[in-house]
Amino acid sequence: MSVIPTAWGKNDTSRRQNVRGCKHPCKSRFFLQGRMLAAACGRTDICNLKHLHLSSGDLQLLSFQPKTLYQYNYTLDVWLDHTSTPSLQGAWLRAEALVQLCRLWRDQDREELLQVQVRNLKAQHEPEEESQGSTRGPPAEIALSRESQAELQQPVFISWSSGKVKAAYGNEAESILISNLKRGIISLLQLQPHAGTVVEEDVSGSCQVTYTVSNHSITKTKDLLSCVKPNSGFASINKIFGLKWQPTSRSQYMVKDNLLQSVQAEESHTVSLALKSTTGIKISSRQQLQLASPPIPSPAEVAARSLKDALAGIEGQHQPLSMASLPFRRVCTHCPSLRAYLKAFNSQRVKVDTSKAATTWQFQRFIQMLRSAKKRDVLQLLMTAPEEMLPFVVEAAVAAQSVASLAALSDFLDFSKKPSSLLEKFLYAAAFSPRPSGQLLRLVSDKLDGKQLAPEVQETGILAMGSLVGKLCLQKLCGLQEVERGVETILRGLRGAEEESKMVIYLLALGNAALPETIPILLDHAEEGPTMVAIAAISALQRFPAQHISSKVKQAMRRIFHEKRKSYEKTCRLGAAEILLEKEPLPMDVINILLAANEMETEMATLLLLKVQSSLYAHHPYPARKIMKDIMGDPRINNYNFFSKAGISSSFSGPLTVTQDLLSTFGLDLLFLEGGFLRKSVSDFSLLSHGQQLHAAQVTIEAQGMDSMLGENVLEGEEESELMARMSAIFFDVQLRPIIFFQGYTDLMAKVLLSSGEPTSVVKGNILLMDHHQVIPLQPGFQVAIRLQGGLGLDISADMDVSIWEQELKTSINARGSLAIDFQAELDTPFLQATLRSQTEAETSVQFDTMLRFSSSPVLMCLQLKEEQVPYREIFTVSKSAGSQSSTTQKGRQGTMPGKEFALHQANSKVCNLLLAAEE
Repeated sequence: MSVIPTAWGKNDTSRRQNVRGCKHPCKSRFFLQGRMLAAACGRTDICNLKHLHLSSGDLQLLSFQPKTLYQYNYTLDVWLDHTSTPSLQGAWLRAEALVQLCRLWRDQDREELLQVQVRNLKAQHEPEEESQGSTRGPPAEIALSRESQAELQQPVFISWSSGKVKAAYGNEAESILISNLKRGIISLLQLQPHAGTVVEEDVSGSCQVTYTVSNHSITKTKDLLSCVKPNSGFASINKIFGLKWQPTSRSQYMVKDNLLQSVQAEESHTVSLALKSTTGIKISSRQQLQLASPPIPSPAEVAARSLKDALAGIEGQHQPLSMASLPFRRVCTHCPSLRAYLKAFNSQRVKVDTSKAATTWQFQRFIQMLRSAKKRDVLQLLMTAPEEMLPFVVEAAVAAQSVASLAALSDFLDFSKKPSSLLEKFLYAAAFSPRPSGQLLRLVSDKLDGKQLAPEVQETGILAMGSLVGKLCLQKLCGLQEVERGVETILRGLRGAEEESKMVIYLLALGNAALPETIPILLDHAEEGPTMVAIAAISALQRFPAQHISSKVKQAMRRIFHEKRKSYEKTCRLGAAEILLEKEPLPMDVINILLAANEMETEMATLLLLKVQSSLYAHHPYPARKIMKDIMGDPRINNYNFFSKAGISSSFSGPLTVTQDLLSTFGLDLLFLEGGFLRKSVSDFSLLSHGQQLHAAQVTIEAQGMDSMLGENVLEGEEESELMARMSAIFFDVQLRPIIFFQGYTDLMAKVLLSSGEPTSVVKGNILLMDHHQVIPLQPGFQVAIRLQGGLGLDISADMDVSIWEQELKTSINARGSLAIDFQAELDTPFLQATLRSQTEAETSVQFDTMLRFSSSPVLMCLQLKEEQVPYREIFTVSKSAGSQSSTTQKGRQGTMPGKEFALHQANSKVCNLLLAAEE
């Protein structure tokens, strides 16, 4: 298809017609990228290029003359530095060379075959400081091996047409690093002499670039975020636990008399933790190509009819080469080996304390060993590990997620024989995987399929399956056979479930998956199911992002809240109201909920009104804040009579930590019965970072039947509930199996009399939160490999103590944890290898206690949220290797952040002082 230059005016109709009708035997083709005609045939009529006009500001077509050897002085500089420790010098490399270029062939379409050759390359790097505070010496020369020098001087050939590199040819057997360096040089010859935005392929991949032209200057801006390149690595699904990459690339070309005079290309990359931008690295590179005068004569062009014939007539290697740089994998000489570990196994057993940073570092070390290990070695480790260490090894094998580690787990885990605690550990490790594979889901499905399992294993497995299905779909892998099988397993189980407790598990699994196509099923159970089933279905719907809460969903929630079809238990109505208030609320819904609250019983109305009020003062961008403010501006609603409910239920939220990258918040909802007994408490710890939100922890404790047990009358319209207390928890967006503290009076008395006094473990183990690998190709042809691993050791327990005689209820949630983050960047060049590493660790403990005294009227309640002191440590390392020399420099800092008790609200502080003084 022919494209006509926009520079032709209205009077150029004949020219357009002639160009379209160009039928010369040379089979010429006109093609335009942006606004430039790139080729024309050799006829003397309008098909000839001399008749074409260029648009204003565009430069003339570029070319190189025959029988001429052009010589360019080439220099490149690369810097790699820590962003947070300017006192620790990073790595710097400079190289200088002579680049020779000559034209070997040209056809009638102006396509040229160019030979590019690198001569006399010299490289330098910055030496280490001799002592603390001393000045650095002059740059140190890097001695190149004979093999590297010989490979560098081998020419590379490019098919080039007025600035566009159409293809590259060379010796594909060259070392990857040398070959990539040449790609970086020939990418400097990729340009166009007119303005516009196009997609080009060069050393960075296939990228969108924008050209601007002024006089003899061409400016090229490359959008590195748009580049498409295979084998780019992997990343955690949750962006909060990922990296921020901020790249820039800009090149300046000078052209005179159709000839490229100089190029200056600069790029920079800043890569940092999303949660902590001060931990990161900065990469900078600069290339310069300057024409050396005067050109010198070179041999005549090759006589050939085609490019293929021209290449065949030239000595040397001419295999096609890709323009994008090839991935390079550094051989790790100090990485831990599982086989070596097994030989010294008895002396290197891990002391497992998940709340200690040392254990979390060991967890990451095991993951690295297992990712490179063979199946037989992984299986040997699983078979020989002592009982107390085995859960730790299983968690590491799941997190490693290599083909060998999953195959070894498949052979080792016998769900009919292994203890339930170990099987639950395996299933939870799978559920928390930061980037699960189809093979992991297949392993879980195979282990659950058709087996008679302990109820707790079966329930945990279904919830884990839901989490894996959801995460695979977030990776755009919904079409996998394993995902379809997992979804069908959950839906078939839900259809066949007869007991409410089993239906609840399958509904919570659908919440973990959060698949939009399951919303109609959840709506049906929310509206028509029994109370416990409806609560679970509404809880699952709350897990969906706002864009999936359609008008149909909202209509169903209105029917539940306003009880249009039947009566619903108050926690169902509150759940429906929360969806209407939090998922892109409509002013109509907010007003109707507020008006309905004025006619509700005191406690439920109090909680709802406080939730609306707290949204006005939220410490994070609350999407409906403007709607709430507009509505609350109406004096008919926002008045003392409307909001002066005398209930003791409460809703509170506030910040825990505020940094430039992270806002962590704590929220607490407490719903009491009219008789003063706690019905439900929801504690929520959330993380917000750069537009992403994560429920780090959400713990719900429900108590039913307490009022009737203590002789209170059940209010009219309410069913008499069975005595029960249970807890449901979501950690890192994964719903865990609910825990029943007691069910029925007999069970309560048995647990009171036979209680060991030990808290119930909610979750205990090691989780791989951060798992990121990214290869950044640099403009000079080098690459930087970014690796991030972040492990979390977690030990969360909960306890509920009911004293019938003293009429007291105490709940306690204790979370102890350790975080270890390993972030490193590896620069690989033919002359220098450098590694910058940042290691961060911290240990913490958070205690949340609730005390309620029923003997008082009204009921007295005290909430306490405490954080113990937090010891932390950071270590920064720079390692360099050039030729036969290597060096490592390290700096660090450590400290302790003091513990604190969070003041929730003033009324709570007064009650706590009263109750704690009475206890003492």
